[in-house]
Amino acid sequence: MIFNIIKGIHILAVIAWMAGLLYLPRLFAYHTRSTPGGELDEAFKVMEEKLLKIIMNPAMVAVIILGATLVYFDGLSTLSKSWMIVKLGGVIGLVSWHIYLASARRKLASGERPHSERFWRMTNELPFIAAIVIVLSVTTKFGG
Repeated sequence: MIFNIIKGIHILAVIAWMAGLLYLPRLFAYHTRSTPGGELDEAFKVMEEKLLKIIMNPAMVAVIILGATLVYFDGLSTLSKSWMIVKLGGVIGLVSWHIYLASARRKLASGERPHSERFWRMTNELPFIAAIVIVLSVTTKFGG
């Protein structure tokens, strides 16, 4: 019973984290069009910071802690399965993207524009592509 509760909370945390990973680059795309120091720039700074600090950071930490707990309950031998290696690679990629987005948010907040609107629009869907790979690796276990 506790395993299923942890799994359910883990899935909810993944949903919250993914929502942020998909939305923050979209905010950046709009933010790059604003004038540094202007009213719109200031509004984006607040939205981006709150999204990252109130939703994304706690959700990512919950995903990692709950995921590790599930692996522990399932048995550490699960870590050697090919589907789990793919899943963990995807999670490492998402954590790296999260860190990159946090760095980009700080640059935007300081008035820099590290990338174009086009860049943010093109990279906006990267987390969803990772999610497809992660979810299919877990649900199919590569036929095993």
